[in-house]
Amino acid sequence: MHTWHWQTWDGLPYLTCSLLKDWQHGFFTRSFSPRTPSDLVDVLQPGVNVYRVKQVHGNRVLKTGTVDPVDHLALEDKLLAEADGLFAENSSEAVWVATADCVPVLIADAQTGKVAAVHAGWRGTAAKIVPEAIAHFQAQGSQLEDLRIGLGPAISGQVYQVSLDVATQLAQSLISDTEGLEPVYHLPNSPLLPDPEPNKVRLDVRRFNSLQLEQLGIAPEQVAIAPHCTYQDPEAFFSYRREQLKRVQWSGIVSQ
Repeated sequence: MHTWHWQTWDGLPYLTCSLLKDWQHGFFTRSFSPRTPSDLVDVLQPGVNVYRVKQVHGNRVLKTGTVDPVDHLALEDKLLAEADGLFAENSSEAVWVATADCVPVLIADAQTGKVAAVHAGWRGTAAKIVPEAIAHFQAQGSQLEDLRIGLGPAISGQVYQVSLDVATQLAQSLISDTEGLEPVYHLPNSPLLPDPEPNKVRLDVRRFNSLQLEQLGIAPEQVAIAPHCTYQDPEAFFSYRREQLKRVQWSGIVSQ
């Protein structure tokens, strides 16, 4: 069983995952706001290049070689490349994503040391952004059995209410020919839960991602899911669904 650990930096808490212990990484909390990755990288590995993108809720994953690293100067979002994932091609590169309820996904290859960071909201998950990131690893020669994947703090299925249309789009990411939700309800540890409101369901985005990974042939023991809900833990995490404010926490990992 993989474990998640609270660490502190300058008295501020952030999370690490035992599955990713061989890489400098962190799932940071709201306590670090308003720091950006240019600041947060000093917690992980000072001096390495920092990469982030303008996140647009899609399934585009870029290689670090195709974008410029950010520096300590304030770089406006409009100048950043639009994507929702970054794949580190070289050693000592820090890749970052921002989330508030969506899933921060950090991926690493135990053989090559390469890493990726992915922002997986419901739209990106429906468009299979995490499998898209895995394809980048495979294109670089990675074997599926060498990958280690951490799904960080996000809104949990117990409280994430969505429409039937949203749920159907996600269901089709698992069962392409389905027009209803019934087949997904019958999956083990279903990512869908009933909701008392008509035409609504509760949806576990992280479980959808883990099922997509299983469909690729990635073993469950290669995936760790943080036992933390952004919506239900206001002291530790920002939540857009709870606060209706665009405030984020960052997650990042450094390639070997």
